[in-house]
Amino acid sequence: MLGMSDRALSFGVMAHAYERFRPGYPPELLDMVLAYAARPIRTALEIGAGTGKATRLFAARGIAVTATDPDEAMLTELRERVPTDVRTIRAAFEDLSLGKRYDLVYAAAALHWTNPEDRWSRMASLVEPGGVFTSFGGPITLADPAVTETVRAVRSRFIDRDDIASPDGTPEDAEMQWPGTELQQSEWFTDVRQAVIERRFTLTAADYIGQLSTISAYLVLPDAEREQLFRRLMHVLPESVEITADITAHLARRHREP
Repeated sequence: MLGMSDRALSFGVMAHAYERFRPGYPPELLDMVLAYAARPIRTALEIGAGTGKATRLFAARGIAVTATDPDEAMLTELRERVPTDVRTIRAAFEDLSLGKRYDLVYAAAALHWTNPEDRWSRMASLVEPGGVFTSFGGPITLADPAVTETVRAVRSRFIDRDDIASPDGTPEDAEMQWPGTELQQSEWFTDVRQAVIERRFTLTAADYIGQLSTISAYLVLPDAEREQLFRRLMHVLPESVEITADITAHLARRHREP
């Protein structure tokens, strides 16, 4: 069985598909972060930038973004799509130098890949006192319960589930979700907030399958099994599907140092 680290490094082989099929992030997300910060955000560090879906949102507002990712294929895709003044570093979160601090540190659908050991002390060392940390993302799910059940039945022959359970075991119906639960317990952060931006899209069946092809649970399947699963899904899916792609954002402020 493949572990979390194997799944975390499975994306590079599909960097182009990731860029093609994963949705970007809306301007209201950045507006939310800036309003929460309540002070100028001039510098930002992005953890697990992927192909730069979130990078371009923050960089477009004049923020000096340093985008990091352990996968060179993802960074290559990113560099083709972001402003030239975006700095890139090929490194996992755990390998980043701790000598520089930023007004903002953020992770877009990537925080769950980081090592929980010393996560928040390391994070705090990257954020300016009074600065902001935010993590945001969310699953892409089928809106129609009947279609959802059909897909689940086909998928169950190959994998049990295609999402990632809460890293700290927080129930799905809890008022505060991870990583807000951990941030609330951290000595390094305060003023923890959770907000949801609702989104719904219509995709063709082919584009929905394309989106599935970028999810780690499918990427780690043997090629033949993955292709067989996708063929079966195409056979049962309607011509187009409604999907829900809500963004859940968590924001926290770095404690000011004495």
